[in-house]
Amino acid sequence: MASITFDDVSLTLDGRQVFGPASLVLEERRIGVIGQNGAGKSSFLRLMAGLVKPDSGKVRLGDSDVYTDRKAALAGIGVIFQNPDHQILFPTVVEEIAFGLTQLGASKAEAHAQALRVLETQDRADWADRQCYTLSGGQRHYLCLMAVLAMEPDVILLDEPYAGLDIPTSARLHRQLHGLAQSLVMITHDPELLTDYDRVIWLDGGRVQADGAPAEVLPPFKAEMARRGAC
Repeated sequence: MASITFDDVSLTLDGRQVFGPASLVLEERRIGVIGQNGAGKSSFLRLMAGLVKPDSGKVRLGDSDVYTDRKAALAGIGVIFQNPDHQILFPTVVEEIAFGLTQLGASKAEAHAQALRVLETQDRADWADRQCYTLSGGQRHYLCLMAVLAMEPDVILLDEPYAGLDIPTSARLHRQLHGLAQSLVMITHDPELLTDYDRVIWLDGGRVQADGAPAEVLPPFKAEMARRGAC
């Protein structure tokens, strides 16, 4: 993957510092981000995606500033939010997938044709004209994943992707994500999802509490959450 670099980055919202300051280089294939609610995880993701401007420092994908160079950020980084209904914009499945491709410069006709190819590749050609609201929660998560994959990013950011899903749907989504060639950065409050990841970053109060291999970070995280009564 092209590395994502945080150069002394901090973010303040409503007068409260919610992230940083932190300097990090993210280049592993599978990175997990853990922490309690309010720990700064979602702010971290939004900074990585270039969706918010840091108060200090820069976030770069390769040599590109993800906040000021939106074309590079859109081409290189895909985002799947916790609630697919906050992400889906268009009435039909094929329109939703095609939208991201037009953002990258494809014509409407080219984007529509590519969206149909993506659906066919995923054995979901029959979804093309379906109304998005008729899909189940798990299917809408899958639609968001297909829309991101259609754009062929190097990195996919996931914000609590299993939240609200039943066990079979979670298992299917896990298999799909596990098989992706792209690098993943997954935000979660569940440490068990990260045991086979390459790296885990523990955020607490917007700051990096620990950063390393799962075997180094997860045991103290679980112990601290148990002490706080959070697990």
